Amino acid sequence: MTQVDFYVLPDTTLEARLAFACRLAETIQRKGYRLHLHAEDEAMARELDDKLWTFRPDAYLPHALLGSDMADSVPVTIGWEHPPEPGQDGPMAMLNLDPGIPEWFSRFERVAEIINQHQQVLVAKRECWQTYKQRGYPVKAHQLRG
Repeated sequence: MTQVDFYVLPDTTLEARLAFACRLAETIQRKGYRLHLHAEDEAMARELDDKLWTFRPDAYLPHALLGSDMADSVPVTIGWEHPPEPGQDGPMAMLNLDPGIPEWFSRFERVAEIINQHQQVLVAKRECWQTYKQRGYPVKAHQLRG
């Protein structure tokens, strides 16, 4: 069954949320997971793509947008509509930055949700928490300090 982790940030900005997403993506990938970052829309996906190149000068996280030529050969994909194709070796995780829960989330062993203190994000992710719990998924919250 999919394990769901909510990471609660003290910040209010989208910038802080995406910066944490990059750091978390690096950690998840280092633990051996194939990772899919599910963005709210194409603009957010492209912003994540850019940030993954620059979030830390000494970091390199091989990644590609879904649908690109490289998407099948990298451990981290970014998309906003469709899930990555199953197939490659290793466990799969998803970092969900969409306000809702993609209907295909249960194909992943782990799902990470990032919450900041922006009212729209709080409301949307509260609903996600309740949905996961009502469906019987194990959910855990991680309160992060500034």
